[in-house]
Amino acid sequence: MPKKKAVETQESGQGFSPNQFLQDTKDELAKVVWPSRQQVISESAAVLLMVVLLATTIYLIDNLFSWAAQQVFG
Repeated sequence: MPKKKAVETQESGQGFSPNQFLQDTKDELAKVVWPSRQQVISESAAVLLMVVLLATTIYLIDNLFSWAAQQVFG
């Protein structure tokens, strides 16, 4: 708990410190597990494929409802 109290004291006593913010940001980014290039490529391809599939599905359903509306009201 002493560490938390020190952080609270620092936050409330000094205000915003750009240098401390940048150091904390650098420390946090060092903890990130970055994906490999192959992971990024394959996951991006999966997202693009899903977007194309969903857009196509919505287009086809829209055309189906348009056709059905023409049959009923046209």
